[in-house]
Amino acid sequence: MKLRTSGAAALSCLALLIAGCATPPPAEKPLVTLRLIAFNDLHGNLEPTGLSLPWPDPANREKAMRLNAGGAAYLAGTVQALRAGARNSLVISSGDMIGGTPLISALFLHESTIDVANRIGVDIAIPGNHEFDAGREELLRVLKPGCRTLPADAIFVSCPSGPHPGAKFPVFAANVLTADGGTLFPPSVVREVDGVKVGFIGAVTKITPSIVVPSGVARLRFTDEVQAINTEAARLKAQGINALVAVIHEGGETGTPGLPLEWNDAGCPKPRGAIFEIVRQLTQDVDVVFSAHTHQGYRCVVGEGAGARPVMQATALGRGVSVADLVIDARTGEIDRARTTHRNLPVFNAGSDAALRAAIVAAEPEPWATALRQAQPVPAVAQTVAMYAAAAAPRANRTVGRIGGNFDRSSRTDSSAGRLIADAQWQATRAPERGGAEFALMNPGGVRSDLRCASAPPCSITYGEAFTMQPFGNSLVVMTLTGAEIRRILEDQQREGRRGPSFLIPSSSLTYRWVAGAPYGQRVQDLRIGGQPLDAARNYRLTVNSFMADGGDGVTGLSAGRNRLGGALDVEALADFLAAGNGPVPEPVPRITLVE
Repeated sequence: MKLRTSGAAALSCLALLIAGCATPPPAEKPLVTLRLIAFNDLHGNLEPTGLSLPWPDPANREKAMRLNAGGAAYLAGTVQALRAGARNSLVISSGDMIGGTPLISALFLHESTIDVANRIGVDIAIPGNHEFDAGREELLRVLKPGCRTLPADAIFVSCPSGPHPGAKFPVFAANVLTADGGTLFPPSVVREVDGVKVGFIGAVTKITPSIVVPSGVARLRFTDEVQAINTEAARLKAQGINALVAVIHEGGETGTPGLPLEWNDAGCPKPRGAIFEIVRQLTQDVDVVFSAHTHQGYRCVVGEGAGARPVMQATALGRGVSVADLVIDARTGEIDRARTTHRNLPVFNAGSDAALRAAIVAAEPEPWATALRQAQPVPAVAQTVAMYAAAAAPRANRTVGRIGGNFDRSSRTDSSAGRLIADAQWQATRAPERGGAEFALMNPGGVRSDLRCASAPPCSITYGEAFTMQPFGNSLVVMTLTGAEIRRILEDQQREGRRGPSFLIPSSSLTYRWVAGAPYGQRVQDLRIGGQPLDAARNYRLTVNSFMADGGDGVTGLSAGRNRLGGALDVEALADFLAAGNGPVPEPVPRITLVE
């Protein structure tokens, strides 16, 4: 059979014959690129004041320098610069955007932080454990538009400058279940990029109920992160979505404690913590993991060969971002892991040392160096933050007292900052009419900042500084427990599966020795209250905050407390304590003596 061809077709055939009659290959679809920009654990730190990163000294990488970093306007500027260098981009909050915040966020019930997050350009977000600090209903409220009705004597303010806009981004989490078995939020979100669908699966640490007020999450279940993510990944894969990213509010740490930040060491020295166990069990369908919760910086490549994938965290408080440039095969929708690049980057601010900043930019590879060089604070975000700061200023700038030295949170047992708060709470409840407390205990996680003098002490302290140290608005609770119950609570500070104890911080009226090598029941020795040995049978009156009184931080033994009497807000007790005399002076000797 002879084929009929036109003249043009004949010429085409002749050209093909000359070329060996080869069939031209079909045109390949171009690769799809997507830049993911993630930040974690912002905790309402909208202003740059007092924020820094421990950066390696370029002249001696074993030595740390302080790099001023952070602030919402500067975070927004870094995001804009990174977005400008990418065809497609998405901004992710990996949890704890709100909760445990300075006054500029907490005073306004975190509506200010949600407003600013909208202006930064957050596209999607997961909840962290701190999103549940005020309970499920308040979390859902602050994510929606509208104002909250408050009593006339409330210390908080809703809608200080007009209606609250609510979150303009979806919140998602696969492992937060309601009583009917559904999820509180959608388990995932899907975004289409140049015709390719990318799935994002969220999860929050499963231990959330033990580190927030239990009553606020009473009807919620926080299930295993791995199982929830793998189940949702399988569901998305069945829909033909092959590019999958996990966003998990759980973390770990790497490197050697005490050495400077090395958050771009992909070799991941000494990885430890829950996130690494989670990643080892995640389905290989998940290509990238953004983590959070532990406020650490790392960029680990976990796994080998084609199965290797990045696990990232950018410290906390808006001081850095994790960036991943995904390369996706448009034919299969699969992420090409070998061609995907990733990096942790600092958020420079006006206080960043110019020489150190220049050295950091010079050492960064492209395209990251260009983004850091071009990043500038966003005026609209700066103006919004300034508006909230001005609204908070009358309360924030009020002097409440003095301190005679610096109170720090760092300690192997009980910190000077924690001792300050415990003493304030004991002092506020010692009088018989206020509960007759004999001592107080403070949870270390509730101490959110140091209290330091900007110049030589003694110095004045503002309400804003005291509030930043104690931002949760908990009230004091005086209760009765027996000596035996108190001893059991202290013995339980080292729980099964933990590498070490998490010490409750006592007021000056309680002291003991902790013998690390002793078996359970014998670790707490020479326990004294008011200078006298503990009597196991005697009833004692003690003070804790309302979070702990409800069994928060897993201190479930406090739930048995009897004859309860409510007291002042914790921040008010601290302010009153700072106002007395010339102000407290930090004690150099801890109240818990550690015996290795």
